Amino acid sequence: MSTDTHIVAYVQESEFDTVLTESEEKVVVVDFTATWCGPCRLVSPLMDQLAEEYKGRAKVVKVDVDSNKPIFKRFGLRSIPAVLIFKDGDLAETIVGVSPYEQFSEAVQKLLEVVSTTDS
Repeated sequence: MSTDTHIVAYVQESEFDTVLTESEEKVVVVDFTATWCGPCRLVSPLMDQLAEEYKGRAKVVKVDVDSNKPIFKRFGLRSIPAVLIFKDGDLAETIVGVSPYEQFSEAVQKLLEVVSTTDS
């Protein structure tokens, strides 16, 4: 996983499934993005905020669609930004387009509540 000055790390195709299934966090948020995508730049700070708010409870990563087309196609995505939210390695929620922060946060919170009730 590459790290840079951003809070959210980019993952490559080779490590994608590992991130989903072996993450300490049960909920993984994947932001499909591209450097040339204007709307993606609006979602990026929301993903940073989500990563901070749910640190230790949900993992947030990014996938560059230009260098990882097979992952993009695997989920039948046709446009970006697209945020896919996984629970225990399974796709649980898809949010396509620019959405308010609350929509991302509520989706993660809902899945975390499911995790906490099944763990107890």
